[in-house]
Amino acid sequence: MKLSEVKQALLTLETVSFLLPNGNKVPLHFHVTEVGEITKNFIDCGGVVRKEKVVNFQLWESNDFDHRLAPQKLLDIIQLSEKVLGIENKDVEVEYQAETIGKFDLNFNGKDFVLVNKQTDCLAKDNCGIPSEKLKVKLAELVPEQNCCTPGGGCC
Repeated sequence: MKLSEVKQALLTLETVSFLLPNGNKVPLHFHVTEVGEITKNFIDCGGVVRKEKVVNFQLWESNDFDHRLAPQKLLDIIQLSEKVLGIENKDVEVEYQAETIGKFDLNFNGKDFVLVNKQTDCLAKDNCGIPSEKLKVKLAELVPEQNCCTPGGGCC
């Protein structure tokens, strides 16, 4: 979800709420403690230099149970961040405390912002020899190598 889509969604809401991937809500007394832009410069396993930028929100909760973040307040924080930091209209990534700091993609279901689990991936599959699609093989059609996986075959 792009930052512009978050801002548009905030204009339609009376309250701001976030759903975790398991369907539970982030407690309503959460704070957005950071809005920023993160740049990641790296080399993938195929030797290609890459640069990625995301807008980052950090959600935090404490024992301030009376705290409620209004949509306009979050919109004001975002607009200030755009003005002061020059934040671009990039995909939004959300940090939230789990066993460690979890990083999530963000969607919107019309009522709630939804945290979506991120996945690692190989960005250089062509260089690593990884097929782009998972091969479908019938196990019954595989021909075992001579003496493989038999008693005394040496594979176990």
